[in-house]
Amino acid sequence: MIRIMSAVPASLLSRAVGRPLPLPFNLTVSVSYNCNSRCRTCNIWKKKARDLTPEEYDKIFRNLGRSVFWTTLSGGEPFMRQDLGAIASSLYNNCRPKVINIPTNGLLGEYIAKTSEAISRSCPDSQVVVNLSLDGIGKKHDVIRGVPGNFERAMKAYAALSKINLPNFTLGVHSVISRFNVNDIPELCDYVLGELKPDSYITEVAEQRAELGTIGADITPSAVDYAKAVDYVVKKTASYRTKGVSRFTKAFRSGYYAFAKSVLATGRQPIPCYAGIASAQISPEGDVWGCCVRAEPLGNLRENGYDFRKIWSSAMANDFRRSVKAKRCSCPLANAYYSSAVCDPASAAKAIARIL
Repeated sequence: MIRIMSAVPASLLSRAVGRPLPLPFNLTVSVSYNCNSRCRTCNIWKKKARDLTPEEYDKIFRNLGRSVFWTTLSGGEPFMRQDLGAIASSLYNNCRPKVINIPTNGLLGEYIAKTSEAISRSCPDSQVVVNLSLDGIGKKHDVIRGVPGNFERAMKAYAALSKINLPNFTLGVHSVISRFNVNDIPELCDYVLGELKPDSYITEVAEQRAELGTIGADITPSAVDYAKAVDYVVKKTASYRTKGVSRFTKAFRSGYYAFAKSVLATGRQPIPCYAGIASAQISPEGDVWGCCVRAEPLGNLRENGYDFRKIWSSAMANDFRRSVKAKRCSCPLANAYYSSAVCDPASAAKAIARIL
């Protein structure tokens, strides 16, 4: 907590002057667009890229250094990369993030558990969080995910993951609330908390993102329906005991739910957005984005000698920051909210009070 809060003053000043004083402390690394799901809320599997290699990632992470606090290794389905362990080790050896978060659809079962345990062992000073995606129970999940038998395979993966007994490993469940399952969320929440009993349970609202190829797609629930669903989740998880880093994220999660409700209802950002300052994303082919919703390349790492710092201080990056500050966009993106909330005094104070 001390490490992440120490980055806040520079982030505040960066937003004020429109220039990148610090590097982002929240970094998402999309390791591939390849995915073995065909979700109704995501078209990322249709995209193609020449994925960065572990050797290229090593150059990037070496350039970033110890600035990163929270990292997400995302996809596509990240575990479709047989070298995910090597990428995670490079990240750890060069950046020493406190958190390495990896989402998964669970389709690769035992391989996911084996790789997750290996990553946890090779990154002992990082909290490794694996979040299994679950958008319904039984066939409801299969229909949304577009793969017959997905639920059964996901449950087998969950069972294998739950056997990992390491102090730096956290197993979570993650649900995307869309118009396809918004009315089923109470049933799903009860199942997850009552039957699976993960270390944490989080949800996120389905949204239109350039990264996911869902611009113009009718996937987002209505503001009223989402509010009903997420209020139930907040009530049920309020007294639910979490483990490890989940205690930290839970403190900010209730703030995110209120934030997302406000964005859906008003179309405006209720707190200042720090995308492009405190948070960033690297696409599979090496584009640096300020956020994945707009997915506007600020520069390509392959074309800039794998120098993240050079791209981060470029004119294109500064233009992106100015547009965000001018509120030319709004979205309920959870990952960007966390870093923005840390930098927003009122939001951070509420979260800290929940932790204490």
